[in-house]
Amino acid sequence: MKVILSTLNAKYIHTSLAIRLLKAYSEHEFDIELAEFTIKDPVMNVVSDLYQRKPDVIGFSCYIWNIEETLKLADLLKKVLPECKIILGGPEVSYDTPYWMGRSKSVDFIVMGDGEETFHHLLQEIAGDQKYHYVFGATYRKGEEVIVNPGRPKSDLNTLPTPHRFPDDLPDLGKRIVYFETSRGCPFSCQFCLSSIEVGVRYYDIERVKSDLLYLINNGAKIIKFLDRTFNINRNYAMEMFEFLIANHGGCVFQFEITADIMRPEVLDYLAENAPPGVFRFEIGVQSTNDATNELVKRRQNFTKLSRTVMKIKNSGNIDQHLDLIAGLPEEDYASFRKTFNDVFAMRPEELQLGFLKLLRGTGLRNEAAKYNYVYMDHAPYEILGNDIMPFSDIISLKRLEDVLEKYWNAHRMDHTLNYLMEHEFDSPFDFFQEFGDFWEERGWQRIGHQLEDLFTRLQDFLTRRGLKEPGIVLGLMKLDYFLGHKYKPRKIWWEDRVPKDMRVSYFKRLAEEPSSVSDDFAARHLDERELLKFAVVEELPFQLNDLLEGKEIKESDGQGSLLIVLYQQEENEVPVFYSMPLTVTSPQG
Repeated sequence: MKVILSTLNAKYIHTSLAIRLLKAYSEHEFDIELAEFTIKDPVMNVVSDLYQRKPDVIGFSCYIWNIEETLKLADLLKKVLPECKIILGGPEVSYDTPYWMGRSKSVDFIVMGDGEETFHHLLQEIAGDQKYHYVFGATYRKGEEVIVNPGRPKSDLNTLPTPHRFPDDLPDLGKRIVYFETSRGCPFSCQFCLSSIEVGVRYYDIERVKSDLLYLINNGAKIIKFLDRTFNINRNYAMEMFEFLIANHGGCVFQFEITADIMRPEVLDYLAENAPPGVFRFEIGVQSTNDATNELVKRRQNFTKLSRTVMKIKNSGNIDQHLDLIAGLPEEDYASFRKTFNDVFAMRPEELQLGFLKLLRGTGLRNEAAKYNYVYMDHAPYEILGNDIMPFSDIISLKRLEDVLEKYWNAHRMDHTLNYLMEHEFDSPFDFFQEFGDFWEERGWQRIGHQLEDLFTRLQDFLTRRGLKEPGIVLGLMKLDYFLGHKYKPRKIWWEDRVPKDMRVSYFKRLAEEPSSVSDDFAARHLDERELLKFAVVEELPFQLNDLLEGKEIKESDGQGSLLIVLYQQEENEVPVFYSMPLTVTSPQG
């Protein structure tokens, strides 16, 4: 009996841990192939590929991002492979299984919850006596009737074979994200999350985990994303893992979901002192800072402790942090969400993701949707369209904010400019992103693409029409950010008041003759005029750039400004570096 395990990943760089776990558990008894695709692949290409493999059984791993396309696949495959048994599994179909069997008559079985043992037992029955009522954790058809068997006890994780050592995975380890789990379950009860349904946390043996990680690192893995819902819930386990990864990272990057307000001080101190820059990345779900909201969704959170943890990690400079918010939670109206956004943005996370509440099947909040008058999408991803205090008009306003937040802040294309605008020109970060998002849509820019310089010219258009207290400072910061956004010396300059060519040549001549007037570091580079012309740009700024670098307030004053000097790559992978020197603006001899 030939079995194919398949899934539609969100992107090519993603990999499926689920189908590898199933293969590892059952391959000693069955002929199992893996077949991964993406949700962008044309459906007929996927059907053709699977058809030509001539399977007797196809199992699909299902999530909110792929369920609709998976159902289309199942229906087409049943037409061309009518004898093939089609099995669905995964979090999206583990609840309301009769609904899914009704949605697609092509689906023969559904595996609920932990899949390894149930899927294996189901394959045995398909190949043998077909006594499906014995397969705990499975839903199946008996004529026109849908039978939902009792659930199966949770697996002992240490009885599951490793899914990380398939030879076929080795060539792509360095090109794709490796998903990894050290535990299953979550200790919390957040009513919008599927993890709240499983009580307790189960762990893999830590020595086994270390062995698998070393195998992946030594074979070229570049990014490993841990799927544990709260990686740091067990302080000793987490600490031992952090120590191990720091000692053995080999240049690999590790991503974790952590709960920041329970992070122990000694763990924070250890990470601040020992974590290599760029090796760890923390994802922290804040969701809301509204206490009434958190209480309603059974989310225990101490925002003061959370903020302290985030700032300590941030100040160490070693670990990037990705913070999550959810718009549309109970008792969180537009004004309350504005406060939540500003509370969290005050920490200036490297990335802030604004998500919208999804009423997932099986969650407590979906079961209580009527209580809050939720209106939401009938099909995945079940995103809300409004509730009794946040109408659809507010939702689409926040969508506009989210769009520019992603393009500008999360992409880090102009941090100096944005920080100044939010501190000096707008009432709050939320107001900046919301006003700009509204303007973006009014101009119709959401329907057309953009290049890097477009992001600058569109922001300039918005700020010019709105009006600024200090337009000269803002333009100067935008010039700085534009230059720093290039790996190589830019060919295109979008502003009109560029320093004339003869003046630029004069500046380069002076910099070559008097490099120590800039700094000792600049002088140590020993750049002549020809090299400066090739690798550097200069621009006049109407403020003292050193004030910005020293964290002082910058201001325009009586023609006393700075000469900005940006040096680009002279060697491979060298990042742009900038310098400044005081000058009287518009005078090369200043």
